[in-house]
Amino acid sequence: MVGENLLGIPATLLPEETDVLARLEAGDEAVDLAAKFPSSSLVWALLADEAHAEGRTVESYAYARVGYHRGLDALRKAGWRGQGPVPWSHEPNRGFLRSLYALGRAAAAIGEAEEVERIGKFLNDSDPSARAAIEAK
Repeated sequence: MVGENLLGIPATLLPEETDVLARLEAGDEAVDLAAKFPSSSLVWALLADEAHAEGRTVESYAYARVGYHRGLDALRKAGWRGQGPVPWSHEPNRGFLRSLYALGRAAAAIGEAEEVERIGKFLNDSDPSARAAIEAK
């Protein structure tokens, strides 16, 4: 269970990105997939993580912000109305949640305290278990 949903708002479940997953499984690079699948939060999250690992903080921030906004678009398309659970347990939601996490991480690195707080609350409200799951990877 994701956590107790006191508002009674149903969880938002994004559709599976079968083409993206197949291309990643085949060994395609995230940078190449971003041009083919620009609406994929997962691809942008991967790029944000790569940039972060290489110390490219500003690039990580930019990639994460794109993934975050593309994820918001996908959530709205899936019926999300600005609140309610976005469970980590539903694998297609992970690209958005990873982008959200990466955005908070990069915002912290550049000292953007208000955004760190806002993003942290959004991530926790989406799924309280997401942060630990992401950090465990």
